Amino acid sequence: MFKKSLYLLTVLCSFALPVAAENQSGAFTLSPMFGGHVFEGNQSLDDSKFWSIGLGYNLTESWALEAVYSKTNADSEDPSTTDTKVKTLHLDTLYHFNPQGKLVPYLVAGIGGIYSDPDSGAQKEHFLFNYGAGLKYFILDDLIALRADVRHLVDFPEPDNNLQYSAGLLFQLGKPAPKPEPVKAEPVQPKPEPVPAPAPLDSDGDGVIDDLDRCPNTPAGVSVNMNGCPLDSDGDGVYDYLDKCPNTPAGVSVDTNGCPTVLTLRINFGHDSSTVGSEYDDEIAKAAQCINEYPGNIVYIDGHTDGSGAAEYNQKLSVQRAKAVVKRLIDKFNIAEERMTARGFGEDKPVASNKSADGRALNRRVEVACGAK
Repeated sequence: MFKKSLYLLTVLCSFALPVAAENQSGAFTLSPMFGGHVFEGNQSLDDSKFWSIGLGYNLTESWALEAVYSKTNADSEDPSTTDTKVKTLHLDTLYHFNPQGKLVPYLVAGIGGIYSDPDSGAQKEHFLFNYGAGLKYFILDDLIALRADVRHLVDFPEPDNNLQYSAGLLFQLGKPAPKPEPVKAEPVQPKPEPVPAPAPLDSDGDGVIDDLDRCPNTPAGVSVNMNGCPLDSDGDGVYDYLDKCPNTPAGVSVDTNGCPTVLTLRINFGHDSSTVGSEYDDEIAKAAQCINEYPGNIVYIDGHTDGSGAAEYNQKLSVQRAKAVVKRLIDKFNIAEERMTARGFGEDKPVASNKSADGRALNRRVEVACGAK
C-alpha cells in the first residue's frame, strides 16, 4: 500500500505547470470531495466510497490550514467482520507550490482521529496521522477550482494503513480587498467657466414645470392648481373650463358637461287616465336606481297630456299622472316621498302632433328627471 501511495503522489505532482495567479492569501476555502477509501488487508473491509468536507484558511499564498471531516460506509470483506462506518476528523497544514498559477500543486500533512463504528461490536477511536499531495485547478478566476488529492492515513497504536483518493471542488471565499493603486498626481487644469443650467421647461405655459405637471397640454389661459391640473371648483369631476353647470351640489350625478344627469322615462297613459300599471315597473325601476345611487339628486316627476279637452282640465290631469308615478315609486320601490317633486305641464309640452292618434298617445306621458335642475 505504501508504494501505491507514493506512486499516486508522484503522478499528481507531475502536473504542476506555471500559469496565472489564483491562490489568495487571507481567503477562506470550502472543499466538498468524493472518492475511494482503500483499507489494509488485515482490516477485512472492502475498498469503499467516501465523502469529505474541508474548511480552510490561507495564511499566506503558500501556507494554509484546513479542518477535514470524512465518512466511509465500508462493507465487510469476510464473515469475521461486520459492515463498519469509518469517520475521520483531522487538522492539516498545506504547502502550495506555484501559488501564483491556475494549476496549484500542494503537499499536505496533519493529525486528528479516526473512529470505527461496526454494526456489531465495540467502537474504536484511534489517533490519526495523514499526509499526501494534491492539485487545485482554478476554473473561475480565483473563486472556484477543481481539486484532487491522495492521502496516506496511519492510525495508532496498531498501526493500520489506509489510502484515500478523492476529487471535488474548492470554493475560495472572503478574500481581502486588493490594495488600491497609488493615485498619480494629475496636472492642474484651469477650471472651465460654469455653464448656466437651462431653465426648466413648461411646455403648456401654465406656470407649472413639466417635471411637476400632472396634466400636460392644458389649454392656454386655463387656471390650474399646484399640480398643473385645471380647477374643478364644485368637485364634480369636470374641469371648470368645461363645466357648463358650475356649483353643482355635492353627491349629484353629472354628465360630461358637468350638468346634473337627466334620465327621461316615458310612461304612456290611456285617454283621460292617470293609472300606472305594473307593465311600467321596469321603466320606473330605472328611475329608482338613479335616485338610490345619487342621494344628492333632486328628482322631478313631470306629467303631460295630449291636446284633447280643456287646458285647465289637462293641467289637473297631468299633475294626477305625476303623482301616480310618485306613489308607484313609494309603494313598489320604497323611495322616500321627500326625495321627489311632482309637477304637471298639461298640454303645454307636446312631443308629437295632437292631430293623430299615435301623436296624442305619445303626448300622454310622465317624464322622470333624475337630477338637479
